[in-house]
Amino acid sequence: MTRHFLTLNDLTPAELETLLQRAIELKRMRIEGEIYAPFRGKVLGMMFEKSSTRTRVSFEAGMSHLGGDAIFLSPRDTQFGRGEPIEDTARVLSSMVDIIMIRTYAHETIETFATHSKVPVINALTDMYHPCQLLADMQTWHEQRGSIRGKKVAWIGDGNNMCHSYINAARQFGFELHIAAPGGYEPDAGLLASNKDCVTLTTDPQAASDGADLIVTDVWASMGQEEESQKRALAFADYQVNSELMSLANSDALFMHCLPAHRGEEVSAAVLDDRQSVVWDQAENRLHAQKALIEFLLTQ
Repeated sequence: MTRHFLTLNDLTPAELETLLQRAIELKRMRIEGEIYAPFRGKVLGMMFEKSSTRTRVSFEAGMSHLGGDAIFLSPRDTQFGRGEPIEDTARVLSSMVDIIMIRTYAHETIETFATHSKVPVINALTDMYHPCQLLADMQTWHEQRGSIRGKKVAWIGDGNNMCHSYINAARQFGFELHIAAPGGYEPDAGLLASNKDCVTLTTDPQAASDGADLIVTDVWASMGQEEESQKRALAFADYQVNSELMSLANSDALFMHCLPAHRGEEVSAAVLDDRQSVVWDQAENRLHAQKALIEFLLTQ
């Protein structure tokens, strides 16, 4: 049966741990100049409805490192953006390439695509989840601090796709997640309810950050929400991750942000550029974690 990666829940906790270890190993090999190209002749199809710097470069470079090729497909130059049924696109594209990554809006789009695909499908972001970023985040934590099991993680800000993936990560990796979001911007109620034993919701960013081992945030207005920027800036005014908030966390706490960041909005420049910030390692690890993911899915 074809394996897909649409959320973190598509892999078992044991598989996720193995994948992270493999990502760390692939990173070591890359740094040491070791050539590892097992997928010559394999092709990754990359479908983008939402643009991205890190996602495109990390997947395209990663497939190249592994010896394969990648094809970039945007809505402007494919039938995907002209009304062809998702099922039809999935059937055709999956007959021509070996693995597919999709960055889109509705999560239902990628679920439908995967149902009709003959090859593995990777969620490179939907409005509901961003699991590839969580692989990079968890790899970064592991490199810096070891196991995250039993740790306290604070999510500060919008209950968005990143927040949803952190909820799944709390379950899969065994940490305690404290979410601080203003009223009206909470994460999905069903997802919260099914993970209430490892997730706490509050409107108080200070309470969420108190004694935290890791503090994470994201932009206040995600792609597609630009017209809400002013409204959101008012709603999130008290949710900036700054030095005062970081001082409530443990002295060795780390700060993460999936980038791009808006200095002076969701995070202060002082925090983003501080020694506790691991955002640049986090960004680089998208490459290594996704290479491990591609290898995993192509060898099942």
